Amino acid sequence: MTTESSGGLTKTRIEALTDGVFAIAMTLLILEIKVPVVEHSMLHELPRRLFELWPKYISYVISFVMLGVYWIGHHNQFHVIRRSDRTLLWINILFLMVISFLPFSTALLGEYATERIATEIYGINLIVIGLLLYWHWRHATKKHRLVDPELDARVIATATRRILMGPVVFLIAIGISFVNVAASLTIFLLAPLLFILPGKIDRYWQRSR
Repeated sequence: MTTESSGGLTKTRIEALTDGVFAIAMTLLILEIKVPVVEHSMLHELPRRLFELWPKYISYVISFVMLGVYWIGHHNQFHVIRRSDRTLLWINILFLMVISFLPFSTALLGEYATERIATEIYGINLIVIGLLLYWHWRHATKKHRLVDPELDARVIATATRRILMGPVVFLIAIGISFVNVAASLTIFLLAPLLFILPGKIDRYWQRSR
């Protein structure tokens, strides 16, 4: 029995909760960047103090864009998901729990950008988010459990590959951090381009709308 037919949470409630958690997580990201406190007699130091915050700026940009990527991915999944069940609800709860952790791992990366442990924790955070989004999609589409029976299997496979690109790239970034942390950060910075640039699945969403 689906959740909708049993009178429980509907798709709309899931999407509303998700939107709220994403909005809060995105807002918390900027709150981690504190304005430097400089005495009036030392205002000439302000530009340097602002520049010293560059790791925080970079981690903020990466995380804000990646949250946008994951929100769009979640939104697109619900474009074809027609109903929900208890398992889908709990996958969403776990997904949102890990999303809520991202402001912490972002702050850690911004504060200790040159430390491998900060890069690893940040990368693991993004990997787990991606894997939960994959689980969400897998559960909904397996045997067309929660989607229309007419949904093309090729579309399901294409979306699956696109979702798994993130965890693979971030795993590579973690591996590279053992050799060069700066190179690892560069991968994190460039990774969102894989999702911002339109692909086959984006053309499908556009046609279906």
